[in-house]
Amino acid sequence: MAALTIGTFDGVHLGHQALLHQARARAGSAPVHALCFDPHPSITLRPHAVPERLMTFERKRELLLACGATHVHRLAPDPAFLSLSAHEFFAHLQRTFAPSAIVEGPDFQFGKGREGNVHILAQLCAQAGIACDIVAPVEVTLTDSSIVRASSSLVRWLVAQGRVACAAHVLGRPAELTGTVVRGDRLGRELGFPTCNIDTPCLLPGDGVYAGLAHLPTGQSLPAAINLSTRPTLASKAPERRLEAHLLRADKPTTWSPLPNLPEYHWPIRLQFVAFVRESVRMPGLPALREQIARDVARIPALLRVATSLATSREVPA
Repeated sequence: MAALTIGTFDGVHLGHQALLHQARARAGSAPVHALCFDPHPSITLRPHAVPERLMTFERKRELLLACGATHVHRLAPDPAFLSLSAHEFFAHLQRTFAPSAIVEGPDFQFGKGREGNVHILAQLCAQAGIACDIVAPVEVTLTDSSIVRASSSLVRWLVAQGRVACAAHVLGRPAELTGTVVRGDRLGRELGFPTCNIDTPCLLPGDGVYAGLAHLPTGQSLPAAINLSTRPTLASKAPERRLEAHLLRADKPTTWSPLPNLPEYHWPIRLQFVAFVRESVRMPGLPALREQIARDVARIPALLRVATSLATSREVPA
């Protein structure tokens, strides 16, 4: 016997966390199975309108396990699976997991053409002797005092607008992305502020400078000044949008050097966007850009301290 919950769980926001907490309460010492569509089913159903992902499946798995799941199962949105009727889909759940409880939100739909809803789910569960819990949506208050319903689409919109502080209220932790450090043009080294250029499959925040944290594969976390822009000061360069992070190292080397115990490139990094610092603007030249970067970097520690003190009252996971 087990409890299970099903969804895409992109972002693992407070609404998703409520599902996991209820599933864990229902299961007691029994397993909790989180069935996670990845990639998003729209890649098969509406390939022209696939939402950008907030996080990789691997990060989703970590967070779902931290929220109470015992097992996280990746559901591939292949046409055969998505063509199952609501009754066939429910029968598949019974055969595979023998659940004692199913926990979902009020907007849950399942089966071909989204023919199944929570009312049909409740009926099928009652016929099978399975508990069915429909968890109410989670409402959160944003920094502008507006009250909103937690959802992945809302988080995507907030992140794309650069409203990372508001996104943190919906997520229960800072907005983040994971990626790989790749080679850039090394201009940051010339300016005295070397950066990690990052390639990522995740949704990028809006252009600007952010205060954040960089989580390294060594287990170390460092404050970071994160820049997302087409680098408008470099007018001679092609207008390519880039994600760069200058890590505030405790050893403060006077010349560039690789991070301890890491190669120069091709290592994984996770960035958390904690606070918006400023918009991306064109500077009159590289000396002015260097001075502005120095001002940005100097603000990072204080911004992180303020954000941390505000978050402690919410008691959210890192």
